[in-house]
Amino acid sequence: MVSSTPLLNRPGAQERLDKAIPPILRPVLRAYILGYASAVAPRVLTLILQNGARWRKGKGLKKETQLQHSFVESLRHTLCAGLDPQRFPTFCATLVGGTTLLDVFIKRVINRLKVKLTDVARRRLSIWISSFIAGWLSLRLLQSKKTNAFAETTTADGDKQITVRYAGRTLDLTLFAATRAVDVVVGELWSQRQQRRVAAGRWSWLDSSISNVADPSIFATSCAFIMWAWFYVPSALPTSYNKWISSAAAVDSRLIEALRRFRKSELRYGEETGQAPLLQSMCTDYRWPLEWGNPATTIPLPCEMVHMGCGPSCEYHALSRFLRSFKWSMATYLPLNLIARKKNLQGFRRALISAARSSSFLATFIAMFYYGVCLARTRLGPHLVKKGTAVSQAIDSGVCVGCGCFLCGWSIFFEAASRRKDMALFVAPRALATLLPRRYPLDKQWRETFVFAFSTAIVFTCVRENRNRVRGVLGSVLGSVLEV
Repeated sequence: MVSSTPLLNRPGAQERLDKAIPPILRPVLRAYILGYASAVAPRVLTLILQNGARWRKGKGLKKETQLQHSFVESLRHTLCAGLDPQRFPTFCATLVGGTTLLDVFIKRVINRLKVKLTDVARRRLSIWISSFIAGWLSLRLLQSKKTNAFAETTTADGDKQITVRYAGRTLDLTLFAATRAVDVVVGELWSQRQQRRVAAGRWSWLDSSISNVADPSIFATSCAFIMWAWFYVPSALPTSYNKWISSAAAVDSRLIEALRRFRKSELRYGEETGQAPLLQSMCTDYRWPLEWGNPATTIPLPCEMVHMGCGPSCEYHALSRFLRSFKWSMATYLPLNLIARKKNLQGFRRALISAARSSSFLATFIAMFYYGVCLARTRLGPHLVKKGTAVSQAIDSGVCVGCGCFLCGWSIFFEAASRRKDMALFVAPRALATLLPRRYPLDKQWRETFVFAFSTAIVFTCVRENRNRVRGVLGSVLGSVLEV
């Protein structure tokens, strides 16, 4: 049996564990360990990196002692927080353990009822029902935890304060499950269609093309929604996601704010709206003429302002963005790849190639976004339509950003084909989340719970019956965890 967690990677460790624990309880323990590791390990790593930087800056014995005490306390809090029964590890154990334990009971019920079904249909029905119930109960466990982020205190009946609680804190998890369920169903239907058409000799180049571009199209479309939200509706994205995109984009916040004000018509070409100081402060910092930052007189704003110091050439700016982003990405990807590879020359070579490919993808993503903005503002936009104040207003009110959003995601073709499906399924639920409210009334929460339970039942049934249909890493992980 293949271990599913880093904690059990030592030879014979999982075998000894399996002998010590009854088979029916093994999935519960695996799920809890995997959930605990995935929830706690990233926070511990972040804590180590943060405190490592502070220790290097700290001077003196007293300062060093304070830092060590703070680190120990933070580490203890992080490790203990993972043991909270209303957190992710317990959710994983409840979901997986509930599925396997209930399956035994439901099989007996179906057999006693003597339902007229084939053995395969009975097995699938039993797995589906047990997974649905486990999915419902496990998500309700997470939803029962109260947090201040999903609560609001209002005043009613004079001075009486009422706390109103909202749902939505598990929305990302629900959308992840729903996306995976849709992928399983569509993938199965497409596979059956392919088999029929191949047998009939009707499989065409168009069918092959659809298969090849499906994942890149999902990724590109999802990234377009995410980048649009980052620009105009940042509250639709998780805070950590916003910070990471901002770090990768490396853009002056005043430029983003200006584009947002164009979108809201607070900045208008040819009109004095009192907004000129925003961009004129950029002109001062980058040593540009002050009139560049006044949309009342400069129509449209020079594209050089988008380049932020890289000169007037849009192509040079795109190339500069690529090189800077590639360097920034390699500093992240190369150490991670070196850790995951064997410590020899061949391992270093593979780590370097993998890091370079991933860095090229991200660098191209960023460069294509910026060049898409330039295409709409300078290179193509003004030449495809009649020039004028209204056209410039429309371009800077969303067309230029939309063009960048459309182009950037196609950089996925720089990634290996084997990784495209995982990346597409990673960003798809985040894109869907931008279309839904992050908080919604608590009395509607049962709908989300139903979607999660229904989706989980589909995915888990497929894993138990045909593990390969659940694509990517998730299929192998769930298959190992659910194995009794």
